[in-house]
Amino acid sequence: MMIKKEDRKTVLMLCDDIRMHSGIATMAREIVFGTVQHYNWINLGAAIKHPEEGKALDLSKSVSDATGVEDASVMLYPNSGYGDAQKLRQLLATHKVDAIFIFTDPRYWTWLFDIEREIREHTPIVYLNIWDNYPAPLYNRGYYESCDLLMGISKQTVNINKLVLGEKAKNKKIKYVPHGINEKEFYKITADSEKNKGDYAKYLEFRENIFENKKDIEYVVFFNSRNIRRKSAPDLIVAYRAFCDSIGKDAAKKCALVLHTAPVDTNGTDLRKVKEAMCDPSYVNVYFSGQKLSTQQMNWMYNLADLTVLPSSNEGWGLSLTESMMAETMIAANVTGGMQDQMRFVDDNGEWYTPSSDVPSNHRGTYKEHGPWALPIFPTNISLVGSVPTPYIFDDRCSFEDIAYAIEQAYNLTPEERSKNGKLAREWATSEEAKMSAANMSLNVIDAIDETLRDFKPRSKFDIIKVGERKRDYVEHQLLY
Repeated sequence: MMIKKEDRKTVLMLCDDIRMHSGIATMAREIVFGTVQHYNWINLGAAIKHPEEGKALDLSKSVSDATGVEDASVMLYPNSGYGDAQKLRQLLATHKVDAIFIFTDPRYWTWLFDIEREIREHTPIVYLNIWDNYPAPLYNRGYYESCDLLMGISKQTVNINKLVLGEKAKNKKIKYVPHGINEKEFYKITADSEKNKGDYAKYLEFRENIFENKKDIEYVVFFNSRNIRRKSAPDLIVAYRAFCDSIGKDAAKKCALVLHTAPVDTNGTDLRKVKEAMCDPSYVNVYFSGQKLSTQQMNWMYNLADLTVLPSSNEGWGLSLTESMMAETMIAANVTGGMQDQMRFVDDNGEWYTPSSDVPSNHRGTYKEHGPWALPIFPTNISLVGSVPTPYIFDDRCSFEDIAYAIEQAYNLTPEERSKNGKLAREWATSEEAKMSAANMSLNVIDAIDETLRDFKPRSKFDIIKVGERKRDYVEHQLLY
C-alpha cells in the first residue's frame, strides 16, 4: 500500500551502508527498496574506515529512480563502524524516528543494548537477527530481551529466540522473515527468451572468459562465499578432486569447479596452494574468480553452473544458495543452520520441517525427504567450539567424501533433469510458502514492524524486582535426537 511521504513512519536502520555489496548491505537495500512506499528510511551506514564519514547524503532521488516511488525518502549517514550511543542520540535529536532497525551479530550492538531502556521509553527496537547453530545461546538472552521485535531470518533462529527467552517469549514479538532475493535480477538465461535479448551473447562471452576459452566444459560446480574457516572451501577443492578421480580423467576434463572468493585470506587459507597440492591440472579444472562482480555478472555465474555447493560447518542462512535457486540452479549444502530451510525437509506429518525443542535441527538426519532441487550433505561430526564472547556453539563438519558424492549425484542427472529441478527451486522460493523473494521479504518486514508500532508499550523508567533464589541457567532442549 502506498502511503504519502508526510504520513509515513520513519525507520532508522543501523547496519552496513546499503550501497555496499556485503550480504547484509544487499538484504538491507532490498528491504529499503521494497518498503520505501510505506516507510521513510534513515541508514547509519557502516563500513571499515568509511571514506565519506561525517557526510549526510540524500539518496531519495536515486531510490525513486530505481523503485518508481516518486516521493521516496532515504537518508544515509556514512560511518566507520556500526555507531555508538552519542551518534545515535544525535540522529534521534535530528530526526523524528518511529523505530530503530538493527541487523547483524548482536555483539556489534552492545552499546545500544546498554542504553535500551533510555531508547525504548520512546522508540521500539526491531532486530533482523540470525544465529548459526545450537546449543541455544543463553549468552544472547540480554540482547533478545532488549528488543521489541525479533525477526528471525531462519526457522532455526526463531526457535533459538524462543528457547533462549523461555517464558518471556510469550510477551515478545517473534516473526519468521527469511532472506529474499530479487527475482528480476537472478533468473535463468536462455537464448530464445525475449527477456534475455542482448544479454545472452554477453553471458556467453563471460563464460568463455571464466574458463579461459576452454570450449568443452559440460558440467560446472560453483562456490560463492568468503574464504574463511567455517565456509570449508578447502574441503570442497579436495572433494572436487575426489569427484574427478571417481568419474575418470577423460570425463573430468569436461568438468570444472569455479570458486568466487578471495583465493588468499588470513581468516581462511591460501586456496591456490590447496589447488596446487591437490589437483592435477591435466584433468582437474579449478578456476578462481576473485574480483568484484556486478549483480548481472553474478547471475551469469549461477547460470553457467550446474550445481552450487556450500559446505559450511556453520551458516546462518547461505545467501548464495537462494540466489542459485532463483537462477534455477540446483544446490548442495551441509545440513546446518538456515541452509536447512532452503532444502525444504519434510517432517513426519508431511509438513515443511520446523525446528522445536525436541528436534532443534535436522543436522543428525532425522528427516530425509527434501526438495528435489537440493542435495543435502549431512555432517559426520558435531563438535562444540567457542570463544570468550560466544562460549559454545556446535560445529557441524561434513566429510569431503560426502561432498564429492553430492557433486557426483548431480553429475549423474541429465541436463534436462537438472533443469527441471532448478525450475522447481525457483517456483518454490517465490511461493507463498517459502516467501524467499525480495518482494515477500519486504511484505514480511512491513507486517512485523507495523504490528510492533501498533502494539508498542514504552519501557518504564525502572523495574521493581523481588530478589529471590537465582534459578540455574542451562540449555533445556534436546542434545540427542
